Amino acid sequence: MKKKLVILNTTLMLGLGAFTSIPSVDAASLHSQKQEIQNQRLNVQSSLSKADIELTAVLEERVRLTAQINRVMQAINDNNNLIKKTENDIITTKAEVEQLKTEIAEIQERIDKRNEILKQRAVSYQENGNSQIGYVEVLLGATSFGDFVERVGAVTKIVQADQDIIAQHDADKKEIEEKKLSVEQKLTNLESMKTELVGMQAQLGEQKQQTNELEQELNRKENEIAALKADLKIQDSTLAAKELEIQTRLAASQKVEVKHHTVAQANTSSSTVKNETSNTPNSASNNVSNNVSVEAPVKEAPVKETPVAKGNVNTVINAGNKYIGNSVYVFGGGRTASDIANGRFDCSGFVSWAYAQAGVKLPAYTESLKSVGRQVPTSDMKPGDLVFFDTYKKDGHVGIYIGGGKFIGSQSSTGVSIANMSSGYWKNTFNGRVVRIF
Repeated sequence: MKKKLVILNTTLMLGLGAFTSIPSVDAASLHSQKQEIQNQRLNVQSSLSKADIELTAVLEERVRLTAQINRVMQAINDNNNLIKKTENDIITTKAEVEQLKTEIAEIQERIDKRNEILKQRAVSYQENGNSQIGYVEVLLGATSFGDFVERVGAVTKIVQADQDIIAQHDADKKEIEEKKLSVEQKLTNLESMKTELVGMQAQLGEQKQQTNELEQELNRKENEIAALKADLKIQDSTLAAKELEIQTRLAASQKVEVKHHTVAQANTSSSTVKNETSNTPNSASNNVSNNVSVEAPVKEAPVKETPVAKGNVNTVINAGNKYIGNSVYVFGGGRTASDIANGRFDCSGFVSWAYAQAGVKLPAYTESLKSVGRQVPTSDMKPGDLVFFDTYKKDGHVGIYIGGGKFIGSQSSTGVSIANMSSGYWKNTFNGRVVRIF
């Protein structure tokens, strides 16, 4: 647009330079100058008409950019809320881990006490004859039937006590193992949440940068079109003033010509003078605006989307095309009808949605997507394959390969877009993991 503006200014100013001063010339020359100015005004009016068309296009783009900015700002707000939730989850998880550690310590204390009891019992057995006292030997040592019954009861209690101690011991050992496993799992989840938090904060910075760039682009285009129209209006005003000056001089020239005619031909009837006056070309009432035709804005026919047959890899690849340029990256996005309608996806949510358009159900999380289908070497990569990237973490990003070294996905800074994985950032972060679904 700047180039157009420079060319237009140069052309019109060169034209205007020829009319900086209008010398005293005859009527024919004035008519010629007037016609030339009218032609230049016609060109300016045409340029103004084209500028209006361009302004309409810019305003339409402004609507689109404003909608995109609103989506990005909403995504930033949602991601901020998610960061706060993650921070609260981390605090809650830490509290759970501490509680589990306390419970483990209590269980360990019970186990230690039972170990001491069992140890003392073993020592007692050894002190009585330096060998363990067998239960049968105790029973056979009875002096009477009554004594035997008592000894049976005593032995039963001892056996039951031992069994209870052992059962409790085993149960506590099992419980402590389960709780230790739970602690380890929660600690792993905690580390994962921390990683996600760092990733979200990085994405948030990229989204803010995207918003600033969109706003700057919008302001630049508006300023350019405003400057163009202002310049064209000034030039049209200048030409109109020149035209009016020539028109005035023409009128004055016509009056002088009529006066000379009257003196030279005193006997000429007044009707002749009237006829000459009425036949004078280009009367002052002639308005240049009636001669200027403004080009009407040309409306382009809407582009019709080519329907894609469902159920194949082309469906998956082309499903997201309608979101290119009017979507936004949101952590956890693409899993609700509202998100999908408003173009709010994260990388795995978009992949899952795209495949769903072909009737293929996939998990909506990157970690799970690694395990679907089958892995193939990068040398055998085909359109429709899932490709993974080590961004803020290993396999932190996933997209759909479309061929030619490119993939489509929901990128953090652009929303749904096609990116080149043959060079730059995506080449450096591609980790070689390729998963084939079809």
